Amino acid sequence: MTTQPLHFMPRQRPRTRLARLGDWMARHRSAIARLQWAIVVLYFVLVAVPAFLPLPPEDARMANNFTRVAQFAFWGIWWPFVIASMLLVGRFWCGVMCPEGALTEFVGRPGKGRAIPRWMRWPGWPLVGFLGTTLYGQLISVYEYPGPVLVILGGSTVAAIAVGIVYGRGKRVWCRYLCPVTGVFALLARLAPLHFQVDRAAWQAQPAHIPAVDCPPLLNVSTLSSAAQCHSCGRCSGHRGAVALRGRWPGSEIVHSQPGDVGRYEALLLLYGMLGFALGAFQWTMAPGFVQAKQWMATWLVERDIFWPLADNAPWWVLTHYPQVSDVFSWLDGAGIVVWLSGTALLVGGLAHLATAAAARLARTDWKVLALCLVPMAAANLFLGLSMLTLTQLRSEGIIFTWLPEAQLALLALAWGSGMVLALAQLRRAGVSGVRTVGAIALLAAAGAVPALLWIRTLDLFRVW
Repeated sequence: MTTQPLHFMPRQRPRTRLARLGDWMARHRSAIARLQWAIVVLYFVLVAVPAFLPLPPEDARMANNFTRVAQFAFWGIWWPFVIASMLLVGRFWCGVMCPEGALTEFVGRPGKGRAIPRWMRWPGWPLVGFLGTTLYGQLISVYEYPGPVLVILGGSTVAAIAVGIVYGRGKRVWCRYLCPVTGVFALLARLAPLHFQVDRAAWQAQPAHIPAVDCPPLLNVSTLSSAAQCHSCGRCSGHRGAVALRGRWPGSEIVHSQPGDVGRYEALLLLYGMLGFALGAFQWTMAPGFVQAKQWMATWLVERDIFWPLADNAPWWVLTHYPQVSDVFSWLDGAGIVVWLSGTALLVGGLAHLATAAAARLARTDWKVLALCLVPMAAANLFLGLSMLTLTQLRSEGIIFTWLPEAQLALLALAWGSGMVLALAQLRRAGVSGVRTVGAIALLAAAGAVPALLWIRTLDLFRVW
């Protein structure tokens, strides 16, 4: 076989330190696999072991109770870290550390390898999965008790393994289509300053017969232009001399998004799920209006001799039922949670949807693309809610941060301001006139301010001002 003269070889961009890091990931897949299996073991210990231990007493502390340790490690460190990692390094968690991803890929290698059915490819599953698991988790108090953790997380893992065995063929079919948080991760990863970039010219300059890269989430690497679905596993780094890990401005992908880059269900997940439904899930236990509405409804039922909704005979895997610690939900409690979360989603998400649609109409652009400018506020919503769990657990250990209210306000302000900067950059890039830009940003500012103000009111942050 003849070799091309040097001057005919396609020019390649220099391999930066980031690119060499990606190349290291491609060369050391065995080391990454060992890390994944270590996390799988840790995952099973944190999820499964506490479910078979007695409930910790009220005075239990992390120093003397493993269940407390597992709760803090899983809800206080694990999940906030995952959300933060999406904003910093993209879906690195998915490709390198996620236990479900490792398991579904592993069991799929000797699996049946059936064709992925059309129903599984429906783009609405991430929205349905996020709403369903979030609601069910609130009904059975997944943050407080280990049994619900095993039911929800363990059930998800079993489903991931089953999908891998039947459809996987060594790929991450579950992660791509059915994972309850894949849509959330896809939205957050668009903000990340790191991504694997494809040089189209270098790719096309290589011979066509080079074998395809092993991409676990089934992406067409040659056309990869977004970090949304890329799992950042590093396997494609250096492929055809065209793929490299590179830096970019945070949010630049959102600024350069075009119609067709974001689907309808993804935009609905952002507005109604991450902004609205998640807000209701994090705040209902602290909302005075929820307690007042429930008390009014209970009085109304008693006055009419309707008592069955006040019964608390549901099993723990349907509604929270732990009489030994005086924590039992009635059917009215369950219905109230459903109504409150749904109402919050419709109120906050609906207002954001209307404002975004009006702003897009004013700017003559795609509302789904413009809605991406609210991703920073959605990220702050999730991180602030999960960090509240962390802080509650630390408070029970006697650890209190006096600077916390200022930090929470700063986070909300940063998220709101970042969204407006992204909107301004996106509209200016699209060539929208100044007057229309001002009007569109004012509408988006109002949409982003609603969840921020609800957090400020719920956490009583007004006193900081």
